[in-house]
Amino acid sequence: MLLTKAAAEGRFALQRCRDCGTFCYPAHDACPVCLSVELALEDAPTGGLVVSETTVRVPADVYFRERAPWRVALVKLDCGPVVLAHLHTGCGEGHRVTMSLQLDKAGLAAAFARPANASPDAADDPQWREMTASPKFRRALVTDGRTAVGQATAAALAAAGATVHVGIAEPWKPFDGEALPQSCEIVPLDVTDERSVRDLAADIGGKVDILVNTAEYARPGGLLDRRGTGTIRSEIEHNYLGLVHLAQTFGPAMRGRGADGVDSAVAWVNLFSVYALANWPAYGTFSAVEAACLSLSHCLRAELRPGGIRVINLFTGPLDTEWFQTVPPPKVAPQTLAKAIVSALDRGIEDVFVGDVAEDVRRRLQANPKALEHELARQGNGQAGQ
Repeated sequence: MLLTKAAAEGRFALQRCRDCGTFCYPAHDACPVCLSVELALEDAPTGGLVVSETTVRVPADVYFRERAPWRVALVKLDCGPVVLAHLHTGCGEGHRVTMSLQLDKAGLAAAFARPANASPDAADDPQWREMTASPKFRRALVTDGRTAVGQATAAALAAAGATVHVGIAEPWKPFDGEALPQSCEIVPLDVTDERSVRDLAADIGGKVDILVNTAEYARPGGLLDRRGTGTIRSEIEHNYLGLVHLAQTFGPAMRGRGADGVDSAVAWVNLFSVYALANWPAYGTFSAVEAACLSLSHCLRAELRPGGIRVINLFTGPLDTEWFQTVPPPKVAPQTLAKAIVSALDRGIEDVFVGDVAEDVRRRLQANPKALEHELARQGNGQAGQ
């Protein structure tokens, strides 16, 4: 479990002795060289050499038995330790490899060795696809195609090789879909309407491999500068209850298809404001609803995990959209967020922070949560990190 956090964030990290600098693997209570107990998890060099390999044809584990033969290897890392790793088809004994930590279907960290000089089709390796959620050859649903983020996401997924369905609420309203590739299929979907979500799930729920929830409703303001609960209700209906409707209708079908071979259902992607982690009073009620959605996402992750479905949470600072026009830069462009979504799927990671503001909030939250809370309160309509 020590390496799981690093794997979830896409980092290759090992224990390292703070006294002598030795990297350790597997996990130790004390440094094997100097016996120091000052061991910390640090990013490690990813290079290595395959010193031996084998093909397991009758694995003891039921999961791997259904996918046999399965290749594994001993890899001598450039930083010292020898690691047992899953092996990419393009690698063999004596080959230089690039190491990564991947989350397997059980949500645990697993070492993986890939070719140091990967070919364009390296992502098609069956063992690698089991460790990631690559959109290539898969069917995706983007829940809200009316937003700039939704359209950019649909275009990025289509460019990555996915077949994309794009949800459009109230289809009778004018819709400018020029940003969408012609290959995308428009489907009726209003996440605030339980019947609309249920009808679409009955139609395509058994075909969706990747669901990207791009529904958003963000309005400035906190508690005391508002009268009534209308705006807060809308935030809850679009963001929180929308996620509930999607999870209850699409979730069971996706969980049941998590083991359908190389093109199985693989991922559920949620987009959150980083202020779900630390309330920003300038968007106070929106931040609170996002925090509730994040908690719900953790519940969804736990319930989808037995089916092998990866729940990916992307955290961003203010987006470069109409509802954050008065917020000063830096802001995250929809195209940047869309690229981050595809990258997270390709790499198989679960927690992604997109943009300078999100990274800054994460660092400050880890260093001193109380200081970040006070700074956000002082800044009013400003941003952390400005």
